[in-house]
Amino acid sequence: MDRARAVPAAPSGPEAGAVDAFLEQVRATPSAGRGRLIFALDATASRQPTWDLAMDTQAAMFATATGVGDLAVQLVFYRGVGECKAGPFVTRADAMIGHMTRVTCRAGRTQIARVLRHALSVHDTAPVAALVFIGDCVEEEPDDLYALAGEMGLRKLPAFIFHEGHEPVAARVLTHMARLSGGACCAFDAHGPDELRRLLGAVAVYAAGGRPALEDHARRAGGAVLRLTHQMGGGAEGL
Repeated sequence: MDRARAVPAAPSGPEAGAVDAFLEQVRATPSAGRGRLIFALDATASRQPTWDLAMDTQAAMFATATGVGDLAVQLVFYRGVGECKAGPFVTRADAMIGHMTRVTCRAGRTQIARVLRHALSVHDTAPVAALVFIGDCVEEEPDDLYALAGEMGLRKLPAFIFHEGHEPVAARVLTHMARLSGGACCAFDAHGPDELRRLLGAVAVYAAGGRPALEDHARRAGGAVLRLTHQMGGGAEGL
C-alpha cells in the first residue's frame, strides 16, 4: 500500500430492528470532527471473501457523502504477524480503492487494540468524526479493548462497528466496545451487501455533514433510514 506507515504497536443480514437501532445511534451521536473518517478492516485470512465487498462499500460511501460535504477517509488494516498499517487520508473513492487493491489478506490474529490506539492518536492531532471497523472475530483481552473504547468515548470519537458472521464472543465484545465509545455495532452477512452499503452510507453522511445532513439523507433514502428520524425526539443535543 503506497505511503502506508506502520501503526505503532503498544441470520443473513441484520433484522429491521437492529438496523433502525444502529441508524438511530448514528443520528444521536454528536460529531466532533466533521469530514474525517477512519475506515479500519480486519485483513486476516478469514476476511478474504469479504474484501471485495469492502472495496465496493467504500465507493458507495464516497458517492453517498458527495452531495453533503467533503469526506476524507483513511484506510487502516491489520493482517499476518504483527502487521498493522494506515494509509493517507484520501477524498476520492478511486484513490481508496487503489490502496485496497494492493492489499491481500494474510493469516494472523486480530490487532483491534492497535487500531483503537491509532484512531485516538490521529484524533488528538486533528479531530475525526468516527471510526468504522469491520471484522469477524476478537482474539484479544476484552478488558484492554474496553479501556481503549472508553477513552474514545471520553474524547468524543465514536466507533461504528460492523460484525460479520455470528461468532457470539466477538458479537458481545464488539457491541460493548461500540457502546463504550459512544457509537453502535451492527451485524451483517456478506450475502446481503445492500444493507451494509446503506448503513455505511449513513455513517459517511454523518461524518461529512453531521446530524442535519443525516436527517436530510434519511428523508430522501426512506426505509429504515427514514424511520430513525421518526423514532428520535428533539431532546438530543445538536452539533
